[in-house]
Amino acid sequence: MERGNIKDSAGDRLFNAINYTFMLVILIIVLYPVVFVVSSSFSAKEAVSAGQVLLLPVGFSLEGYQAVFRDPAVLRSIAVSVGYTAAGTLINVVLTIMAAYPLSRRDLWGRGLIMGLFAFTMFFSGGLIPTYLLVKNLNLLDTPWALLLPTAVSIWNMVITRTYFNATIPDELLEAAQIDGCNDLTFLWKVVLPLSGPIVAVIALYYGVEHWNQYFNALMYLKNPKWYPLQLVLREVLIRSQVNSDMIGDSKQMAELAGLSDLLKYSLIVVATAPLMLVYPFVQRYFVKGVMIGALKG
Repeated sequence: MERGNIKDSAGDRLFNAINYTFMLVILIIVLYPVVFVVSSSFSAKEAVSAGQVLLLPVGFSLEGYQAVFRDPAVLRSIAVSVGYTAAGTLINVVLTIMAAYPLSRRDLWGRGLIMGLFAFTMFFSGGLIPTYLLVKNLNLLDTPWALLLPTAVSIWNMVITRTYFNATIPDELLEAAQIDGCNDLTFLWKVVLPLSGPIVAVIALYYGVEHWNQYFNALMYLKNPKWYPLQLVLREVLIRSQVNSDMIGDSKQMAELAGLSDLLKYSLIVVATAPLMLVYPFVQRYFVKGVMIGALKG
């Protein structure tokens, strides 16, 4: 490799070769399971159960996806999960910014004490049973609010948002806005938020992934199937397929159902992860900026 008229030394070329080789190995290690899962989901159940799929689909088939979407509960749960993700992320982002911005202001009285109280909750909580009793006493059981309100704010996301505000919003900008008659709410809406696209995108992605993958809280707080998120419904589909394959006595039919159960595993993984993989490219450039918060300053 040449940079202008300067040629790389032998040591530089060796270092680059080792780096590229190492990164290629890491890429293969990370990428192969993804390719394997996708290929298996489009393969015939006989090939999947026999372990014939290594890289490309064997006996192309959509039987796994047909089995998944044949259940009307799956389509309903996708719409429910989209609703949880959209509403929950909106609530999370709004409350996180409302907490992070005041704590980033040096003129906030008692800022250290308030931040200490927030940080305390990162390490100590009431536990599973007291949390369940609180949700029950608030009459949130078996309602969508049981999945939205208990996780309304992530303290870690609030901390990195506050750090971003500290690093990118100078005090001089606030002073200039105040001289022009700008109040705190207007400054947050018209100045801070337009300058905070990267961190808003990052925490929205974090919160969105958390809501989309929500499973345990739904299992604890929900009884009505109409409120079940996608992950809970997919779990039930997989359990039903395994139970059916274990209960059938005919060996040939049992083998077919076992193969379908194996195929369903891969199809369910793709169905559960594909929406997030489609969204990520649109926020990638903001995500790269956001994860570098605190790395450079100046």
